Amino acid sequence: MSKVVSGLAVSVDGYITGREPGAGRGLGDGTMLFDWYFDGDTPSQVFGGFKLSEPSARVFDALASRVGAVVAGRNTYEDSGHFDGGSPHPAAPLVLLSHRRPPELGERQTLVTTGIEDAIAAAREVAGGKDVGLMGGGVVTEALKAGLVDELVLHQVPILLGGGRPFFRELPEHIRLRLVEAVPAPGVTHLHYAVER
Repeated sequence: MSKVVSGLAVSVDGYITGREPGAGRGLGDGTMLFDWYFDGDTPSQVFGGFKLSEPSARVFDALASRVGAVVAGRNTYEDSGHFDGGSPHPAAPLVLLSHRRPPELGERQTLVTTGIEDAIAAAREVAGGKDVGLMGGGVVTEALKAGLVDELVLHQVPILLGGGRPFFRELPEHIRLRLVEAVPAPGVTHLHYAVER
């Protein structure tokens, strides 16, 4: 069975965007969270245009090649300019979880309004047996609350942003994680966790 995973760049103080992200402003002033995508000399085999360090390319491509569909929330969708009608992943369709319909949806986008369980089920249907990726702090938190997340990868960048959108929102209880791998790389440390149930 496919897994539900999330792999996001995050500051040491837990933010996945800079201050004041939003439509027309992108991910705010925290774009340095993504410098490691382009600061290396190893091209990504999954994402054209990404040039990572060798250790980052190994970790990033291993995770990205497993993803067959992505679930994102409305804030992420708006902040990212609707992904230009596509998806944040070059080969995986997008399932948008939102309570209100966006102005338009692209061919590779599906709207789900009935909750995280239905969004992940819809993503599994189009993922072709591959994993479902989660994008955005709200989506990840809702999936954790529902007990649906199998793995978390924090691409931790050594910076304190002091504000922005947090990776995780408030959870009703503790969730235990087991460290699978920690890979230091230039400008980022990749922390791969399994969610214990």
